[in-house]
Amino acid sequence: MSTANLAPLLAQNRLWSDARRAEDPEFFSRLVAQQAPEYLWIGCADSRVPANEIVDLLPGELFVHRNVANLVVHTDLNCLSVLQYAVEVLKVKHIMVVGHYGCGGVRAAMLNMKLGLINNWLRHIQDVNQKHDPHLATIIEESDRVDRLCELNVIEQAVNVCQTTVVEQAWERGQELSVHGWIYRLSDGLVRDLSMSVNNSDEIGSKRESAVHRLMTKPPLWI
Repeated sequence: MSTANLAPLLAQNRLWSDARRAEDPEFFSRLVAQQAPEYLWIGCADSRVPANEIVDLLPGELFVHRNVANLVVHTDLNCLSVLQYAVEVLKVKHIMVVGHYGCGGVRAAMLNMKLGLINNWLRHIQDVNQKHDPHLATIIEESDRVDRLCELNVIEQAVNVCQTTVVEQAWERGQELSVHGWIYRLSDGLVRDLSMSVNNSDEIGSKRESAVHRLMTKPPLWI
């Protein structure tokens, strides 16, 4: 297979590197020296949702894990390993689970689309869909229903983060750590806070309940 189509990417990399060094000659030296982010971003793999750019942080300032539909599954050793390294080695202070409106994975799960192997992964979102079906059934427009499921999925995945042994043990030893649920909208580039921020194990249930209640009783956050 020809690699000719990749040549522009290598050329762009060189231009980017040159521009960085021209703007800040010590940029790469500082980057090599250490990685000390305060934040872990667990987001969707969608190419339109670049974590660092959205919150305007430089490389080294944000530790990132991405997968289809920003899921936190208790048997996913990839995600759990990232989480463990971020919390126990890097000592991040904030974990943000960040979804986005119009997520294709969430839509596929809600509509029970048959896409092959990935359906096994999306099954976790279908569980969220079933859990909140009475509320979702009241939303007439399909796009609005998908967006609401995107919001609910973020809240449930934030709860999953809180219930991992990594986070539970961090809280038990008194480590400063908070878990947050956010959602991003492609059409305006803005992140919305879903009012799901947890600072210790005792808050999980009440914070989840209040965040879900807020969604179900307030206008859509994108208005």
